Amino acid sequence: MIGSSRSVQVWAYPAPADLRRGYNGLYGMVTQGLERDPLSGDLFLFVNRRRTSCKVLMYDGTGLCIFMKRLEEGRFASLWRSPPEALKLTSSELALFIEGCQLVGKTALSPSEIRAKPLASSVAR
Repeated sequence: MIGSSRSVQVWAYPAPADLRRGYNGLYGMVTQGLERDPLSGDLFLFVNRRRTSCKVLMYDGTGLCIFMKRLEEGRFASLWRSPPEALKLTSSELALFIEGCQLVGKTALSPSEIRAKPLASSVAR
């Protein structure tokens, strides 16, 4: 599975993408369109206008990788917003999206980040 760690962030590009683009084109879309660093280790999701294909750009520490999937039937969920803004997903939500789940992006499917809370102090008697 791509990005199996919960600490990996997934950013969905907020508009239809031309999936004929390769490494350099997608790299430019991340830096200019999402204003993020493609070499950060985060995953970047792009979907074509018909929502039948998607690409995920990721940096594995040694180079850029592209994962692509085309659905033979149906469409991917629409993640585009008005006004356009990047949508942050978890790696679990990305896996569901790639499988064709229609709820991704419409409903929070994963809990928010777990943050450490201070332990309650015990009162000595």
